[in-house]
Amino acid sequence: MTRDQAQPLPAVPPEAPLEMPVQDFRRRPVAVRRRRLTGSRVWLARLIAFGGTIAVATIGFQQMLLAFGDRPTPMQIALLALFVPTFGWVGFSFCAVLAGMLAPRLTTPDGPNEARIAVVMPVYHEDAAKSIGLLVALAKGLARIGLAHRTEIFVLSDSREPSVAVNETLIVSAAREISPVPIWYRRRGTNEDRKSGNIAEFIRRWGGRYDQMVVLDADSVMSAQTIAALSARMNADPDLGLIQTMPVLVGGETIFARLTQFAGRIYGPMIARGVSAWSGDTGNYWGHNAIIRVTASAEACGLPQLPGRPPFGGTILSHDFVEAAALCRAGWKVRLDPDLRGSYEGCPPTLLDMAARERRWAQGNLQHARLFGMRGMRMISRAHFAIGILGFLMSPIWLALLVVGLILSATVLLSTPEYFPNAYQLFPDWPVFDARRMLWLFVAAMALLLLPKLIATFRAWMRPLARASGGPVRVFTSALFEILLSALIAPVQMLIQTRQIYDILRGHDSGWQAQVRAGSMPGWGVVIARHWVHVLVGVLTVVVLARFSPAQLIWLSPILAGLILSPFTSRFSASPVFGRWARMRGLLVTPEERDPPAILSEAMAATRALPRPAEGRAAIAQLGEDPARLESHIAMLPPPATNQPATARMATITAGAKIAHATSRAEALDFLTRDETETLVRDAALLRRWSALPA
Repeated sequence: MTRDQAQPLPAVPPEAPLEMPVQDFRRRPVAVRRRRLTGSRVWLARLIAFGGTIAVATIGFQQMLLAFGDRPTPMQIALLALFVPTFGWVGFSFCAVLAGMLAPRLTTPDGPNEARIAVVMPVYHEDAAKSIGLLVALAKGLARIGLAHRTEIFVLSDSREPSVAVNETLIVSAAREISPVPIWYRRRGTNEDRKSGNIAEFIRRWGGRYDQMVVLDADSVMSAQTIAALSARMNADPDLGLIQTMPVLVGGETIFARLTQFAGRIYGPMIARGVSAWSGDTGNYWGHNAIIRVTASAEACGLPQLPGRPPFGGTILSHDFVEAAALCRAGWKVRLDPDLRGSYEGCPPTLLDMAARERRWAQGNLQHARLFGMRGMRMISRAHFAIGILGFLMSPIWLALLVVGLILSATVLLSTPEYFPNAYQLFPDWPVFDARRMLWLFVAAMALLLLPKLIATFRAWMRPLARASGGPVRVFTSALFEILLSALIAPVQMLIQTRQIYDILRGHDSGWQAQVRAGSMPGWGVVIARHWVHVLVGVLTVVVLARFSPAQLIWLSPILAGLILSPFTSRFSASPVFGRWARMRGLLVTPEERDPPAILSEAMAATRALPRPAEGRAAIAQLGEDPARLESHIAMLPPPATNQPATARMATITAGAKIAHATSRAEALDFLTRDETETLVRDAALLRRWSALPA
């Protein structure tokens, strides 16, 4: 089905403004819906998750204290202070999984539903063909199930590079010709407040046109059936402000990406059930693959700038957690529905790409420490904040635990015990260190860490998931491979995240870089430059322990092996060749690989049908070579601004003068600065004058 080209669509629909006031988190929200009592099932799940964690941490504290005796040394007290939160954190992952047994049974209600839906995809320097291909496939699915009449798609661009913007307009223009659902395109003049500001501007300009909005990332999509179910669930409950789905990771080609998506597919559903159980109607938001009631977001989610300078001030980076908390404090329900399976997203291809993403996430989560005092904030929202912060702080805590443990061991090995510290002491002071109790604590920690993975693996055996992933034997072998490789990666991530926390505390801002969706295997120079410190730490530790305490090498061997092998792990886990090798042998295979969802197959076909993005200046040059492309691009531009700032007016004047004096289009592009090139691709009159020049 194609659109009638006799009546081309404008770039954007008529505006339908919706007021979205900036919230003052120092005061309670002006409008608060009546809060409902939390059910006993949710309270029991919270008792299991949080009460169980407190019990585990308390037992760990008592047993460690007994291992040190009645009068622990200062170093033993330091070890105790670091061990308890580490042991409790591991215990929380286990207890939260147990709480999943109380997850609610969710259903999709029948009945009339005419809610108008906007599918919004913010993009920032993305591969436009792949992102828009996902939307075209979704549009065709929406038409098949009868949702095309009440759904529209918005591409919300924050791209700053002129060449990227030209690729976006041409690809969106081509997508509109094959899409049965309107696809609108808007590129902001400034990218104030990043992604949250991008969506907020959409709500303020067009929010009154829609009842619900589905938020996607540039590499994520949901099936039309899932969107229909989300819309029906939200329509049936007027108090629902947001429903988050559990995205399935897809498209991984490297070993690292396949490892991540296998773990998410096998362990993820069980973890999500636990989060859903203890969160109840005070859930969290992960920034994409969710449906949001537009009026609720406008009422509660106008985010302020934090006072001070980055990294702790300025734009709220991890805006999703804050928006969920803001909805909950205003009385709206926020829920995680893990039963909906048609939700997909890509995953980072390499360890180094994951580290780059985590740098921004670490800064965003640490910012949340400034928001614990939000007036009217629900206690479970504070728990979401705390869990997010601890997810990064546990790396330096774990590192400190290892360092203190090594120092304590060295102190014991290198010092001579003083049995009679007092001159007139009758009985000696025997050093107390219960090695057997310490061993059992280590075994308990490993059990709490690995049991959720083993439970999830055996749970997969009982379900069609195992057959769809190659059978129980391959699933179990893949789980063992995932545990082994994760053990090698974990100490490297510990040091990387510790360095990230250190940089943030020193005041370094992460900035805003485009995400890497399709990485490549880094060269030896890159991995050695990134990991030589990790190798040095590992080698020095091995040398010292081999000299003074060889027995400890056994217990620390997984950590030390991970550090010493980090360049090899980082490089070869980023290899698509090894990824294909694993797939051919049935390792780390997910059901979505063996039987790809229809929307992903259609997205690949749609991507191939769309124009390929051109690189650099060639993207702009093609506008002068093809009048049809020039007109397609101009049709996607916003109307000229009536009150341009002086800098923009000056760029227009100087760009026009340079074009007038150029003898060819190529020479004109050589003359233009970046700001003038930006003005060129935004100004229809300048583009036509430039395109009239010889090639």
